[in-house]
Amino acid sequence: MNTEVKNVIIATDGKAQYDTSAKRLLAQKNILAHILVRTVDEFKEMKPEEVVSYIEGEPKIGTVPIEPGMTNMMKSSQSGQKIKEMNTEDVEINEGMIRFDIIFYVRMKDGISQIIVNIEAQKAEPIAYKIINRSVFYVSRLISSQKERDFVKSNYDDIKRVFSIWICMNMSGNTMSHIHLVKDDMLGEYNWKGNINLINIILIGITNELPAVDKKYELHRLISTLLSNQLKPNEKFEIIEKEYGIPLTEDLRKDVNVMCNLSQGIVDDTEMKIVINMYKNNFTLEQISLATKKSIAEIERIINENSIALPQK
Repeated sequence: MNTEVKNVIIATDGKAQYDTSAKRLLAQKNILAHILVRTVDEFKEMKPEEVVSYIEGEPKIGTVPIEPGMTNMMKSSQSGQKIKEMNTEDVEINEGMIRFDIIFYVRMKDGISQIIVNIEAQKAEPIAYKIINRSVFYVSRLISSQKERDFVKSNYDDIKRVFSIWICMNMSGNTMSHIHLVKDDMLGEYNWKGNINLINIILIGITNELPAVDKKYELHRLISTLLSNQLKPNEKFEIIEKEYGIPLTEDLRKDVNVMCNLSQGIVDDTEMKIVINMYKNNFTLEQISLATKKSIAEIERIINENSIALPQK
């Protein structure tokens, strides 16, 4: 295997691990509680630490297929009794299948009703498709997949409210939007029965700069801290613990450290490609050094490690 192909594979694997680590961080219940407090009306007056106990079970990360007929697949318990739960087939079995990033149930304060929450993490606003179109598809699947799992036959009154929350990094501004159903009376008025609040899409835009300490940016600052490729682990830990009161568990520390290491690896890989590309386009070592702020020795090392011949001195 040549060096260039090997580097591409390593970089791809690193980015995949980075994505997985980002999802693991966001899926920690203490983090999810902060997201719920700022996006779900019923929890907005509560403290995040109080909301943690309302999150049921362990959030599923990248295992629930979106394809029709697979999200609501039935499983069997050890006792042999059939139970209905979200499909959790191994990733390897359905390689390439589209899956929800994070999905989980939340018990409401009445102790009876539930909502289903899906969180999708994006490095930036997608360009291959319009994000609202995809988010509408996701909430539609979250609704339709409940049949035979959360409600049976024609018991449509048992449909649970769904929230699809999209977090987009590297945006031009810190924003948050709520897209939901509204009723417009076109002729006369009538109180049609049913829950108009079943479908909820939350779009969160976050810049690549850490927001200042400000109540309206609390959620953005937390997420930006978690996913930043500029802050060091200790800087992240201080913000997470002191500003948000989130316990620094072993899992959280581990995931933050992994994210930082992988992020640095991705940055290093990008810088390496820039050096190689400039060298192949006949830039001198001095010009590359000036543009990348790397020493001549570093540039020579990168070129040598990628089996590219240096000019004879």
